[in-house]
Amino acid sequence: MSSVISVRGLKKSYGSTQAVAGIDLTIAQGEIFALLGPNGAGKTTTVEILEGFRTRDSGEVSVLNTDPSVKGEAGRIWRNRIGIVLQSTSDAGDLSVQETVARFAKYYANPRNVNEVVNAVGLAEKSNELIRTLSGGQRRRLDVALGIIGSPELLFLDEPTTGFDPEARRAFWALIKSLRDSGTTVVLTTHYLDEAEALADRVAVINQGQIVEIATPALLGGRATSLATVSWLGSDGPKSERTDNPTALIIKLTEGFNGEIPELTVKRASLEDIYLEMIGGADESE
Repeated sequence: MSSVISVRGLKKSYGSTQAVAGIDLTIAQGEIFALLGPNGAGKTTTVEILEGFRTRDSGEVSVLNTDPSVKGEAGRIWRNRIGIVLQSTSDAGDLSVQETVARFAKYYANPRNVNEVVNAVGLAEKSNELIRTLSGGQRRRLDVALGIIGSPELLFLDEPTTGFDPEARRAFWALIKSLRDSGTTVVLTTHYLDEAEALADRVAVINQGQIVEIATPALLGGRATSLATVSWLGSDGPKSERTDNPTALIIKLTEGFNGEIPELTVKRASLEDIYLEMIGGADESE
């Protein structure tokens, strides 16, 4: 597949602090790509450079075959091809949901149908309600609607499901997957590791301005071959053992118990376990 984003040797400093220290990155068309990293890791700076909101010190950056720092008419044409959902936005609270989405649709050359977008983000019943009356989760859904109304080829999502209830999050995940299936490339930053695992084709872990590893969620950090923890209730209390062959251990335990193993569980390292190990246990929150 062709590359939608290509980054080579990207660097950015703020005074004596190097926020991004030589990142290389390629994201393919139709891919959901998640950026994970703790506070101050450099992921926000990286994404803002890709979005054209921040200049770089050095390195090569191509987004949809365009340098994001380009200005003028070329910049406007390029921006018409991307969608952005920021962590927080502020729009006219005295406009309705329908009016707001319709207004944003006029900014784009090839917008999606307003009603379809409102329905897709689960705001059909609130379409005539004023923005200032929406709950936090509903307001976040509106942010997503504004990000996808322009039929973007590339969609940036920054903490998109903050404030969503579990049902709304899963409905949103289905929407993002459908966008990916239709050819939209998605760059996602999230604090929810289960979200990255559910959505991302690949994830990149950034720490101290550098990419630690890029892999699928299943393979990140050697997760697929990590030791499994087998736990059970022994005659003298809870027991557990880490092993690279849990099946053999369970067979052995079955023979010892002559059948059913009390309170048996088998657990591989979660994406969160691997992630925290890779960043040295740093807090993900920002």
